[in-house]
Amino acid sequence: MKKVILFTVLLSVCLGFSINAQINTNRVLAIGKNALYFEDYVLSIQYFNQVIKSKPYLAEPYLYRAIAKFSLDDYKGAERDLTLCLERNPFLVYAYQCRGAARQNLNNYEGAIEDYNKGLEFHPEDKQMLLNKSIAYVQFKEYDSALATLETLLKFQPGYVQAYLTLGSIYSEKDDFVKALSNYDKALEIDKYYAPAYAQRAMLYLQKEDYNQALKDLNQAIHLETKQSGYHINRGLVRYYLNDLRGAMADYDIVINMDSKNLIALFNRGLLRSHVGDVYGALEDFNQVIELEPDNFMAIYNRAILNEETQNYRNAISDLNKVINEYPNFVPAYYFRSEVKRKMNDLKEAEYDYWYAYDLEQNLRKQREQGKIITGKEVLDSNELTETNRSEEKIREKSDKNINKFNRLVVFDKDEELQSKYKNEIRGKVQDRQVKVDLEPLFVITYYESPDVIDISTSHIDKMISEYNNKRILYHQLKIVNHEAPLTDDQAAHHFQSIDHYSLVLDRNPKDVNACFGRAMDFMVLQDLSEAISDYDRVIDMDPNFIPAYFNRAIVRYKQLEINFSKENNTDANSLSLNIETIPQKRTVKPLNNPYIQQSGDENPKQQEGLNNTKRNYELDLVMRDYETVIQLNPDFVFAYFNKGNLYCLQKDFRSAINNYNEAIKRNPDFLEAYFNRGLTYLYLGETNRGIEDLSKSGELGMVDAYSIIKKMTGD
Repeated sequence: MKKVILFTVLLSVCLGFSINAQINTNRVLAIGKNALYFEDYVLSIQYFNQVIKSKPYLAEPYLYRAIAKFSLDDYKGAERDLTLCLERNPFLVYAYQCRGAARQNLNNYEGAIEDYNKGLEFHPEDKQMLLNKSIAYVQFKEYDSALATLETLLKFQPGYVQAYLTLGSIYSEKDDFVKALSNYDKALEIDKYYAPAYAQRAMLYLQKEDYNQALKDLNQAIHLETKQSGYHINRGLVRYYLNDLRGAMADYDIVINMDSKNLIALFNRGLLRSHVGDVYGALEDFNQVIELEPDNFMAIYNRAILNEETQNYRNAISDLNKVINEYPNFVPAYYFRSEVKRKMNDLKEAEYDYWYAYDLEQNLRKQREQGKIITGKEVLDSNELTETNRSEEKIREKSDKNINKFNRLVVFDKDEELQSKYKNEIRGKVQDRQVKVDLEPLFVITYYESPDVIDISTSHIDKMISEYNNKRILYHQLKIVNHEAPLTDDQAAHHFQSIDHYSLVLDRNPKDVNACFGRAMDFMVLQDLSEAISDYDRVIDMDPNFIPAYFNRAIVRYKQLEINFSKENNTDANSLSLNIETIPQKRTVKPLNNPYIQQSGDENPKQQEGLNNTKRNYELDLVMRDYETVIQLNPDFVFAYFNKGNLYCLQKDFRSAINNYNEAIKRNPDFLEAYFNRGLTYLYLGETNRGIEDLSKSGELGMVDAYSIIKKMTGD
């Protein structure tokens, strides 16, 4: 699960909240930041609301709430909160960057540029604000200003890949193929493992109809980022132009398997199915598109054609009526409706449509001869022609609503590519020079699992948890997951009420171990980590054999540890990552610096670092002790071995990590996450063959990411 690196940046920028604030306000703000850190955006907003209501003069709660809203695509709400934040403290530089990004998403490019300029007054070398500013200029069609901004950026950051990609985009917009290609090549010279560079260069080749080179680049982009749907969509286009319809269809199938609601893939697959005569399959795809986007008139018109082919004339007429109401100048729709009515023996109406279409066509032709521009909706002067009204291209972007392009495949939108560049830093997804690979995260006993993970729950069934669930003690069934889901508003409200309920039960009977455990679970899912630990402690005091309490106490302690580390070091510490890089004749995996133990060459004062290191090691030891207790009480609880393995990896004790993954796999031979993490650990140690063997096994069991890593380790 992606992590909110933004949170860690903010900690260093704006820890200026009032020292005099009451303890409860500070605590609620801290819990809200916990929720934001773990991407519980809706829940975090509720906490920040409480702080704002209590202390409306503080700037930071508005800033954090804006970040949560931005992450939920509420750009207007984010902009409003950031304005309130800056009214209270005009020196929070990051707030200008965030508001600039929000304004870009609202198409307020002048306002965005104004914000970036203000932020750059404080930090003139900030690479993200300079990049965002250049992109805003591109969106505002001020290409010279964009180029000047990027020149400034490259003076400070000569190896910044994103700057060269943006330069490539600008020169592509200006139809300067040579300079565009040169900048994409430069980006790949700096980082030949950066998938977006291949993808953007591929679109440049597609624009020049060099389909073979475009295919080669898209293959490489997909090799590096298997799950990026935009790459598959565009490769489907390239394959279509190379007359590889089967390959194009396969790409759209892949996207739809990843995201059943992907409108571009569904639309394009519908077109391809209609081209090869799969009428009913095409109808199914267009029906889904229209269900998801009822005003997609391109899909409606295509469905009308298919309905006519299947002799479903009434539905065809209904679809054509919708198209004509929206596009009254779209002459082909009238001729088509006339033909359908004729087949229905409605000759009078058919004749009327035919002659209306004929007269309209003649009238529009005269206006065209006078220099007017005709669209399906309106008649424009020639100087009003926009890029989306031009129809000479063979493809169209999703944002292009020109009905004359109803039968063209859709390309991944250029605007979406630009937006992704200034969204990434805000959302927390940061691309590194090397390929970043994360271990599968720790397992936790909770109620909710992220909906976007592969359904492999059968391998996460445990007898002990099943028996506890069968007693129907808690409101919800316990699950063992390693990708937690953020709470919705309703879920958060339910768990706040549940805490009140369990508190009343405990007032009547302080020894009710299940009520105490239930309240601890509520505190945990609400990210109130301190109270969760307190209740897990009480459960263990009452029942020293209560295994789930030990297991979850370890998880909550670990969450506290990673948040504290992020505060101290201004970095993301919630996953152990690898850098995969290629060196001559050998592919290696290089582990990142251990975030929790002393590193040589650290710039921090040695004494303070030593104290921090001792504290972190002690806290890690507490986590490890809880897992060891779980194993003593239940030697077959495989998730404790798995989590211990991850902790040993964190401490670079890779052999001990492998031993624990071995124990987990011995007890559950289908434990795919254990194979995956053991495979990565072998790669740490340079045992590539054993690592690839484990990754292959995890892929066989359902871990799709494993194949991408295998390709990176074995490809040319």
